Amino acid sequence: MITFFISLVLLIVGYLIYSRVSEKVFAIDDRLTPAISNPDGVDITPLPKWKAFLIELLNIAGTGPIFGAISGALFGPIVFLWIVLGCILGGAVHDYFSGMISSRNNGESIVKLSGKYLGKVIESIMRVFSIILLILVTAVFVVSPSTLLESLTDGNVKAWIWMIIILAYYFLSTIVPIDKVIGKIYPLFGVILIVMAVAVITGIMVKSGDYHMIELFGNVKDFSKANGSLPWWPFMMTTVACGAVSGFHATQSPMIAKCIKSEKEGRQVFYGAMVAEGVIALIWAAAAMAFFKVDTKEGWEALNLIGGNSNSVNEISRGVLGKVGTVLAIVGVVICPITSGDTALRSCRLIVGEKIKLDQKKIINRIILTIPLFVFVIGISIWNFADAKNFNILWRWFAWSNQLLAAICLWVSTGYQYKTNKNKYSSLFTAIPALFMTAVVITYILAEPNLGLGRFIPYVLSIVIGLTISLLIFSFYIFKLLSHKKEQEDL
Repeated sequence: MITFFISLVLLIVGYLIYSRVSEKVFAIDDRLTPAISNPDGVDITPLPKWKAFLIELLNIAGTGPIFGAISGALFGPIVFLWIVLGCILGGAVHDYFSGMISSRNNGESIVKLSGKYLGKVIESIMRVFSIILLILVTAVFVVSPSTLLESLTDGNVKAWIWMIIILAYYFLSTIVPIDKVIGKIYPLFGVILIVMAVAVITGIMVKSGDYHMIELFGNVKDFSKANGSLPWWPFMMTTVACGAVSGFHATQSPMIAKCIKSEKEGRQVFYGAMVAEGVIALIWAAAAMAFFKVDTKEGWEALNLIGGNSNSVNEISRGVLGKVGTVLAIVGVVICPITSGDTALRSCRLIVGEKIKLDQKKIINRIILTIPLFVFVIGISIWNFADAKNFNILWRWFAWSNQLLAAICLWVSTGYQYKTNKNKYSSLFTAIPALFMTAVVITYILAEPNLGLGRFIPYVLSIVIGLTISLLIFSFYIFKLLSHKKEQEDL
């Protein structure tokens, strides 16, 4: 339990200190936010800070910090380091800057912001990846709750029926004003998500005699055999996204950027929600390592765990909390993904509408934008149901495109700081995590043995290529900084 509690303290201390550093680097002021200066009653509308926080948490969380963290446990206790350091230095910074920059640009999407601060080519790339990612997220979060609900009803209500019900809700929540459905039910679900995580870790601690949590100290070694021979670099960074660093969040933060009433609220809403998600991920990773631990004569070598699916959540919840855990598991793996799927589709509608400049105050226009996106979601969902293997393929592509989006978003934040801040070196604050995530996504696509080029490129070579390309990008950025400094000195 020592590693878990140290990690928990570091997350809390990281929030108290590094969130204020982030706020200072961004340089907040008293300018009016979109919710105050330009409300439209649909997407741009003021919300209380506590409600904005809980909606942001549900937007970015879903089952991400649950499924991803349980799968991340297969890499061993090193996952604790990634959750803590990734969240504080990368993910929370990523979420804070994407939300605050959007707020200063009337709630514009990360796609529009990328064009403004990195150029039109990057904007086009971001638009394609964002739409694809959001459609994939919506489809993924139709399949997982539908199949679970079928099993919970002993097959009496088939998954395709649940899919129709969930899709109908997605369509409704996408076209109605944000405060009519999402603003009313999300705060409740946010509280449930937090209670669920706290209950699970409390149960693990109460039954510490049965479940021994694995400590980081003395267990820093290669656990790739437990994870399909995938080493922690870079695969852990794509497996555990929500709770550490996730590009999907950059599509969600602008939604709440339209609803905060002051820039001073950004630190608690954006940075705070990400740290809260980090705590949830930490809890589920710890619970998985304690619950599925396998002891051998040589010490524990692997987990009796296939991955972070709904069955794993059920086993942990029921085993630790009994009948109460069953209820919590249902809530966690049914309601939580649905609350990410609906906002993903809503974000997609906003991004497409932003591109074609269609006024979305009129409900007919929102319906026109949503229908074609909805058709794609249905198609991918049916493809998922056709073969269980398709879900794993879909998830891998989602994981990679998600982290590519995170890398670009951090470079957008860097471009913003460089163009708007008199102290150009302040952009290093986001450039360093951007460099790290760039190395992750390049190495991943080169080393991934199933979908990437890993069948043809040796693992070590993929690392060298990934680091080399990333450093070249970073060198170009440093060159720009030094050139600007010289220009200033010449003046």
